[in-house]
Amino acid sequence: MTVLTRRNLLRATAATGLAGIGASIVGKLSGFAAAKPEPLILKTASIEAKLTDGAPTKNVLTYGEAGPPPVVRMKKGEPFAARLVNGIDDPTTIHWHGVRVPNKMDGVPFLIQPHVYQGDHFDYAFTPPDAGTFWYHPHCDTLIQTGHGLTGVIVVENPNDPKFDSEMVINLRDWRLGDDGQFIEQFRPRDAARSGTFGTVRTANWLNQPQYDAPAGGLVRLRAAITDVTRIYAFRVEGAEAVVIALDGNPVPQRFTPDALQLGPGQRLELAIRMPDEEGAIVSLRDVRGTKPKILATLRAVGKSLKRDMRDLGPLEVNPVAEVDVADAKHISLALSATAENLPSDGICGSLGYSFWAINKVPWSGDTPDPTAPLAELKLGKSYVIDMENLTPHLHPIHLHGMSFKVLSSSTRQVQPFVSDTYLIQPNEKVQLGLVADNPGDWLLHCHIIEHQKTGMTSYFRVV
Repeated sequence: MTVLTRRNLLRATAATGLAGIGASIVGKLSGFAAAKPEPLILKTASIEAKLTDGAPTKNVLTYGEAGPPPVVRMKKGEPFAARLVNGIDDPTTIHWHGVRVPNKMDGVPFLIQPHVYQGDHFDYAFTPPDAGTFWYHPHCDTLIQTGHGLTGVIVVENPNDPKFDSEMVINLRDWRLGDDGQFIEQFRPRDAARSGTFGTVRTANWLNQPQYDAPAGGLVRLRAAITDVTRIYAFRVEGAEAVVIALDGNPVPQRFTPDALQLGPGQRLELAIRMPDEEGAIVSLRDVRGTKPKILATLRAVGKSLKRDMRDLGPLEVNPVAEVDVADAKHISLALSATAENLPSDGICGSLGYSFWAINKVPWSGDTPDPTAPLAELKLGKSYVIDMENLTPHLHPIHLHGMSFKVLSSSTRQVQPFVSDTYLIQPNEKVQLGLVADNPGDWLLHCHIIEHQKTGMTSYFRVV
């Protein structure tokens, strides 16, 4: 069994640059413009990793032989292939969160694909239509497998993007560890029925407050993915000029400063940071939500100033997401609520044994070969507006598989018309999300606080 140490991890980071730990593994992706690209092997494994100052943590899950799951790099509009090989005891799959893949590649067991047992494999192949920051994770036994480490970042590159002097990729996640550094119960029922069960150890790239070097006076592209199962963040950058350039894989309509910007599990943030001119100056990415602000990661200015100007940074190319025809759109009402209904607690892909949440008063029946009926049947190519209302006192990051939507309006705040796949709905908020049903198949819709997902706040649309 491989033991991951902080020293080895920092050495790996330095060797692969700010692009992310494990990025060297994806060198296999070179030449993916070919019709049949060489598949990237993503093998699940159970390892020991040094996540605290104490003893190594056992039964940490990853893709590969050591360290965090690799940053998987793809190219917009070019074929990609990966083979999932299951080396752990429990069945698993891969969901390519935010990437608009063909339905049979979506990684949802029972609804879409068979689960992959130990020793078996499954081949994924698709062409990513959008550039941006995404991530990948299991959709089987999701709470345990993602909670134990099976979360990796995806970067889909666009050669037409503006040029940065450096790039940093950050995988943000909690761990539920006891004082001995070993895993404790992944959730508590009383917390699952509220905002979710928080981790006890917080990391960025599996490290506590890692620091990376970046060119003084340069422009840095920072990509952060919240791969945690519960935690909601409020982002702020201190020590440098910073603007949000993209959210959830899509350019923002108007760039803005991340002043306590709230994002939830499943969401991604892209920042442009203008590094200080003075060598040794420190820039920090912080979570300022709650009573205990946390420095997540820092950048240290090195070398002679490049004297870049944020105004030099051109716009990101808009992704080819179909424009919703609001005037001709059909409206679909969705109500997020609590539930007291009891449902079967068995399931090959793991059930928590409780039902606390529901969509349109129906809690998800669990991972069974005969799931509940779809929320709605959408006609291929037609426009829809989802009128979603949060009837609970808690936030819910609602994620839609397979398609992107545009945020049209909110009852509680002014919103930019973001294009996204995950929306963090506030308590008692009513929001309108417009989309074009342009991807046929059954597409999951669920809260990405995984305890909420697994205890009822899940359903799906059918596009025909």
